Amino acid sequence: MERLTTRDTIAPAAFRQVLGAFASGITVVAALDGDGRPAGLACQSFASLSLDPPLVLLCVGKGSTSWPAVRAAGRFGVSILAEEQRPVCEALGRRGAQKFAEVDWEVSAHGAVRIAGALATADCALEDVHEAGDHYLVTARVLELTAREGGSPLLYFRSDYATGAFG
Repeated sequence: MERLTTRDTIAPAAFRQVLGAFASGITVVAALDGDGRPAGLACQSFASLSLDPPLVLLCVGKGSTSWPAVRAAGRFGVSILAEEQRPVCEALGRRGAQKFAEVDWEVSAHGAVRIAGALATADCALEDVHEAGDHYLVTARVLELTAREGGSPLLYFRSDYATGAFG
């Protein structure tokens, strides 16, 4: 196994290479902004945190232009994308006001934005936001869950999209 770092230095390229070996699912985190329009972002840093109370965590880059609107809303949806939803991920991964132009979405009873066709969704209420390096570490309480039958997840692996067949 090749050593990619020195004792005291971890280069960004080495960090990406090594951590890119961990496949992660891709989600969309979205809410309604103050004008009632959807605001959101693609997010691969998402995980369950606690069963009691039901909490999730996500990490959002400090440079996100969509996060301030999602944060201000206080409630948001996390949609776990299916393998066929790569175009949704690409649309929500871009900057700009028209991200949702080609994306089917709905608003839940909790005011969360859910992406149509997602494998599962979690409606969330913002709990805490902590600064962590160049990201925000966000915790949220889960208010409602939905899931569809069948399907495989859209994954991110070694700096590219990946899919996996799961039974």
